[in-house]
Amino acid sequence: MDEMELSRKANAGDEAAFLALLQTYKEDLLRTALAFLKNDQDALEALQEVTVRAYNKIHTVKEPEYAKTWLIRIMINYCQDQLKRQKRIHHWKTVVDHQGTEDVSQLELKEALASLPEKEQQLIYLKYFQDVKIKDIAKLENIPEGTVKSRLHKTLRTLRVYFEDEGGREHV
Repeated sequence: MDEMELSRKANAGDEAAFLALLQTYKEDLLRTALAFLKNDQDALEALQEVTVRAYNKIHTVKEPEYAKTWLIRIMINYCQDQLKRQKRIHHWKTVVDHQGTEDVSQLELKEALASLPEKEQQLIYLKYFQDVKIKDIAKLENIPEGTVKSRLHKTLRTLRVYFEDEGGREHV
């Protein structure tokens, strides 16, 4: 069976065709993941995640001849998300290193978060500790994405002010 036929059958819900299609493009997907993530373990994890995402959305492929492009686009998006997440984690570690010991920084962060109203704490927790996407938070809270973004912006500004005030005070 050729790739076009596999793609059509997978799009129609044939699980065996989907698996065969994925097997056909497995090397291309792994090469793409390795190019971005530069780590075999992360690339394999990316392949697993892309498999799940593609399986859930295979019915959305409009043109069967673009199945490979569609799969690689999912892989690229996933890898870019991972790189952003790693960058954020690296940034937080740098901030912690500059502030002193990690324990003190964690206590300061917990104190700052505790100063926020419960809804704002929840928003920060979902976005930055659980890495939930803004669109998913909007669905969860049943509010528009723009509202989530503006609340997040306001909350981050409040935290910035909190830390600026803390930095300005003399610690005994």
